[in-house]
Amino acid sequence: MVLGVLTAVICMILKVNNILSGAMLSISIYLISDRILRQIFIAKVSKPSDVTRTGITIYISSWIFFWALLYTLYPY
Repeated sequence: MVLGVLTAVICMILKVNNILSGAMLSISIYLISDRILRQIFIAKVSKPSDVTRTGITIYISSWIFFWALLYTLYPY
């Protein structure tokens, strides 16, 4: 959830007002964090894909929620 909020804040700082650009930024941040977390937790899970799938729903929902909230409170 923290990563989703951080991504929403980055979208606000960069003044991303297009959903496609925001989605591309969100996907790229998620993939970068996935690479880092796989290296940390690879020995602790049975399948490496478990690291990728764990938390993706809360990441996307928190990113969209907080981006919409911040955009509503602080429009460009």
